[in-house]
Amino acid sequence: MGRCLMPNITISIEEQLLKSGRKYAEKHQTSINALIRNLLEQTVKSDSNLWIEECFALMDRANARSGGTRWKREELYDV
Repeated sequence: MGRCLMPNITISIEEQLLKSGRKYAEKHQTSINALIRNLLEQTVKSDSNLWIEECFALMDRANARSGGTRWKREELYDV
């Protein structure tokens, strides 16, 4: 199987924005490249269901467990 080669581009970003972006990317275990690619993909594919796929991927990565707790609809509205 061949690798998918992507063209490189050059962009200009203010230094402070780049620093903040790097911190954000590190915190979220990704890269500036991936952040920009994802933002561009979301922007140009606005009519796709990409956002819901990302939501499910985030839920899968969270590895959260309910411990078998089940709620009734009425209980969801109790404050």
